[in-house]
Amino acid sequence: MLLGLIALSGTVCAQAGKPAELRTVSQVLDGAIKNVEGEFVSAAEAMPEDKYGFAPTNGEFKGVRTFAQQVKHVAAVNYMVSAAVLGEKPPVDLGGENGPDSIKSKADIVQFVKDSYAYAHKAAATVNEKNLVDPIPSPFGEGSATRLGMANAVAWHSFDHYGQMVEYLRMNGIVPPASRR
Repeated sequence: MLLGLIALSGTVCAQAGKPAELRTVSQVLDGAIKNVEGEFVSAAEAMPEDKYGFAPTNGEFKGVRTFAQQVKHVAAVNYMVSAAVLGEKPPVDLGGENGPDSIKSKADIVQFVKDSYAYAHKAAATVNEKNLVDPIPSPFGEGSATRLGMANAVAWHSFDHYGQMVEYLRMNGIVPPASRR
C-alpha cells in the first residue's frame, strides 16, 4: 500500500511537468484526501435538495442508499477512520456508519461531509514514517488496522461512493461537476 502511495505521488508530480520532490507520508495522504474531497463535495453540492432522497428503483437496486444517505455514510466513515488514526472518539455523535438521523437538509449534509474531510486532514497530518504501520484498534469492531490503512480508507471509500453518486446525478439529468471541465 505504501509503495502504491509513493508511486502515485511520483506520477502526480511527473504529470505536472515538475521534478519529483520528496514528500512525507502525511503529505501524500493529505493530497489524496484533498483530491477526493474536491470531487465528492462538488458532486454533493450539484444534486438539488429535492433530489437528495433519490435512489434508483429500475433494475437491481432494492435497498440501496439514497443520495443523501450516500453522502452521510461517507462522512460518518471519514469520522470513524480519522478518529481511529488519532486515537480518540469522533468529535460528533455519528449514530453509526450511516450518520446522525438529525442531519436531514442538503445544507446540513454538505456541511457534515465538509467537516468530516477537515477532520480527515487533521488525522492524515499525524501519520508519519515512524507510526504508519503501528497497529491501532479497528473502528469497525474487533481486530486491528494501521494508521496508513485507515487514513487511506478515506480516499478509496469516498471514491467508491462517489462513483455511485455520479450515477445518481446522471440518472437525474445532472452532469457531474468533474465532467463539466
